[in-house]
Amino acid sequence: MSDAVSGCTRPRTTVTEAEVEALVHGICFKTGPPRRLGVEVEWLVHELRAPRLPVSPERLEAVYSALRTVPLRSALTVEPGGQLELSSLPAASLMECIGTVSADLAAVRAVLREDGLALVGLGHDPWHAPRRFLRQPRYDAMEACLDRSGPAGRYMMCTSASVQVCVDAGHEEPGPLGHVRRWWLAHQLGAVLLAAFANSPLAGGRPTGWRSTRQLRWAQIGTGRAGGPQLDADPRGAWTRHVLDAPVMCVRRDGGPWDVPEGMTFRQWTRTGAPRPPTREDLDYHLTTLFPPVRPRGHLELRMIDAQPGEDGWMVPLAVTAALFDDPEATETAYRAVKPLAERTFGLPAPHNPLYEDAARDALTDPELREAAVTCFTAALAALPRLGATTEVTDAVAGYLERYVQRGRCPADDLLDMPDGASRGPHGRETRP
Repeated sequence: MSDAVSGCTRPRTTVTEAEVEALVHGICFKTGPPRRLGVEVEWLVHELRAPRLPVSPERLEAVYSALRTVPLRSALTVEPGGQLELSSLPAASLMECIGTVSADLAAVRAVLREDGLALVGLGHDPWHAPRRFLRQPRYDAMEACLDRSGPAGRYMMCTSASVQVCVDAGHEEPGPLGHVRRWWLAHQLGAVLLAAFANSPLAGGRPTGWRSTRQLRWAQIGTGRAGGPQLDADPRGAWTRHVLDAPVMCVRRDGGPWDVPEGMTFRQWTRTGAPRPPTREDLDYHLTTLFPPVRPRGHLELRMIDAQPGEDGWMVPLAVTAALFDDPEATETAYRAVKPLAERTFGLPAPHNPLYEDAARDALTDPELREAAVTCFTAALAALPRLGATTEVTDAVAGYLERYVQRGRCPADDLLDMPDGASRGPHGRETRP
């Protein structure tokens, strides 16, 4: 979730509505042959031997200070609730990406282990209530803004973690690797990835009724903040309109608390110029406050996958997604597999449509999602050797396919089957997003 835009810079370049349209239209999709891959892995940080005990802010600050001295190739950032995130550099291959992030994670884990702490791969903290670790104007404003729609924003900020896979936008021209097809595929396939990797069925120590409570929290913060645009044949135009019509989270100031306007879109801001005219820096910041399941940032950022269990669990969604987007044969298979699912969206943008709701709640117990997932994972497994994947990676994907996908299960089901009572089912279902 972190986007490295923190302090306020003094306004320099005021932008008009037409200039914003041109800027967003020009930067959101950088087309060309798919050559680069990236991943952002978020982790909860818990006590190694007693994970249900909260970690004090002072202890987190001390260990994070130690981590800042560790040489890493990935960017290390801290989330509002104290979660850790590693963001890889764009890699030229799947194995380069995996190798770099694996080495960085090993270094991070070694420092945490010395202080009795561990990285935990769960999409939503199953025990702890939201607690802010970072106290910065950005997150103060974010909290104030999201509080208007209920408590979900605090859970999203402080208790959620994900695996975000970044793929190139694709070719300008039509075809399986064209940017229009990849944009559409990212949204429909996203529901399958959400269901297959759901790993957050608990909150407050009890089942919520959702296999991905993390996705539920994101959906609950609203369509303007966490929703995507309508899908059509012009992704650039659709995203540009979405950016302009999305609510402004905050107006940054050089000193003191940031302003948190209510109901003001960026389009309205450019037209009124109040409380001050928006700048190019404000536009750049506004783009980081939009959290759709697929976010175009020159490349495509897929944000719907829960953090995964185990030290290397994050490799499976990375490998599967890379294969389904960058291998032409696997891409075509995935496109055919998910095309029937599009009818279940009723034309509504993700994630606020029935398809994403079913994926988050029911995961692969949904027969159609299970069938599509089996087809997509099988195609990805066949494609991975063509992408240079090692036996270790293909074995991990094959194991996941057998253990979960073919059985209509996901990691959330393992948590619900635990013998401490979670297997008895939800004690009431939360309101749907």
